[in-house]
Amino acid sequence: MMDNRLFWTLAFLFVLVFPLASQSKEQSYYENKRERMVRHQIQARGLRDERLLQAFGAVPRHLFVPPEYRKEAYEDYPLPIGEGQTISQPYIVALMTAAAEIKPGDKVLEIGTGSGYQAAILCQLTNQVYSIEIRETLASRSAALLKEFNYPAKVRWADGYFGWPEEAPFDAILVTCAANHIPPPLFQQLKEGGRLVIPVGSTVFYQTLTLVKKVDGKPVIKQLLDVRFVPMIGEIEKKK
Repeated sequence: MMDNRLFWTLAFLFVLVFPLASQSKEQSYYENKRERMVRHQIQARGLRDERLLQAFGAVPRHLFVPPEYRKEAYEDYPLPIGEGQTISQPYIVALMTAAAEIKPGDKVLEIGTGSGYQAAILCQLTNQVYSIEIRETLASRSAALLKEFNYPAKVRWADGYFGWPEEAPFDAILVTCAANHIPPPLFQQLKEGGRLVIPVGSTVFYQTLTLVKKVDGKPVIKQLLDVRFVPMIGEIEKKK
């Protein structure tokens, strides 16, 4: 018959070890999903910059979506994050990041923090990341999440149409919501040679992901891809 002390020791060890084993299994599951996402959704579509791939391989995307969608976090489509907003599909996040040509030390502004995932990716590429979210709940939630995981992004609750003039100029600006025109304050806050990546077009139907470079103080525009983003709100709605 088993000694009572031995029984309780084994029971304690089981209680201690079982959750750790379960966590390890879950971690491996998401790591495998993330590796497949990088290989099949990003690299296979022609985005092969090593720093970019490492960034997407490092950030746990499943932690930036609501718990009920975590099993779908690495699939090739956007997901709802609340407040009528979405987290873009991985490839679109990667394409926008690649187009911004972010180098170590670059100062980067994101308009539309949303879940915080794009900001986390940017933090893998540079240590100067600023992000603006017009919805207070999302701004608060994403700021807390980024802080929890030690991503050094500064998040502000404000209307992104006006940018962040106190921190300008920026090497790159990424806009993660659809605009019917390029907001002049954002272009003004670009450094010479800076890059602005923004979906421009109808805020009801589809837009064109657009790269705007500042050359001799003027915009040089390149259209990249047809996309569909949630609309930018706030000041821009008065400019229709």
